[in-house]
Amino acid sequence: MSRQQPFRVHEVTVQPGTRDRIDIPVARLTTGEWTHLQVEVMHGTGPGPCLWLSGAIHGDELDGVEIIRQVLDRVAPGEISGTLMAVPVVNVFGFASENRYLPDRRDLNRSFPGGARGSMASRLAKLFMAEVVSRCGYGIDFHCGSNGRDNYPHVRGDMEDEDTRRMALAFGAPVCIHGRGPEGSLRRASVKAGARVIVYEGGEAQRFTPAAIEAGVEGTLRVMGALGLMEASGDGERAEPSIEARKTRWVRAGRSGICRLRVALGEKVRKGQKLGVISDTMGQESKNVLASVGGIVIGRRINPLVHLGEAVVHIAEA
Repeated sequence: MSRQQPFRVHEVTVQPGTRDRIDIPVARLTTGEWTHLQVEVMHGTGPGPCLWLSGAIHGDELDGVEIIRQVLDRVAPGEISGTLMAVPVVNVFGFASENRYLPDRRDLNRSFPGGARGSMASRLAKLFMAEVVSRCGYGIDFHCGSNGRDNYPHVRGDMEDEDTRRMALAFGAPVCIHGRGPEGSLRRASVKAGARVIVYEGGEAQRFTPAAIEAGVEGTLRVMGALGLMEASGDGERAEPSIEARKTRWVRAGRSGICRLRVALGEKVRKGQKLGVISDTMGQESKNVLASVGGIVIGRRINPLVHLGEAVVHIAEA
């Protein structure tokens, strides 16, 4: 059996069977102080795969931060074979200001793989690719609903890739959705770099969503077991297999007004089913919200105030 070698990140060497936190400088704030990308490295006693966990690429999405914290509390270096790299907060600027974007309003998850001379988003993306993705064969990226929407726990990934499919099904979210990710996303750039990546979506922004957090923690531990990072536990298996979907579709508001939805996350709906109603402030001049396809509700709007054309219900066709 080969011997585990030390793991080196940004001039810091992590010895086998130990855990260390590494602060990687990103940029100075306007106050002159440095901001850092904090990376927690858990280096196992034996050789094995390297998996990263990333949260808060959108700075207001907090569930991933808590999922990663709980996973780190459940695992010890002496219990794993390989390496776990945890980055609870990738968008350090957005996280500090409770904002989805960076100070220049750029979306970090449309800026990968980044560049050394571009915008702050581009530079941060390049730093993450160089210091984290380049060292890992696998990754799990955590996200929430945004802009007043809540997401049903589901996983996204390239289900046509055998290794990615194995990760997605091992995670055990209620729904798995096939996709390669939009251009500029961490997932797409990392796959091009040779990694296997899944995205976990669940909960809503700017708050902790207990059910989504619990599903994220248990799913992550199952993936670690499936990859051989730790011993798989039958106690964490889901009773029901994930439902697979190839396409999703948003149902959009047919008028502006107050939206009253009558459909729950995870609910199965049929094409043409009434999902809710949009009306004026007096409850008049109403317009029904109808399902454009049949499937499972994986996202719904929480904020009842909507404008014409806004997304109100997200359906996975299954």
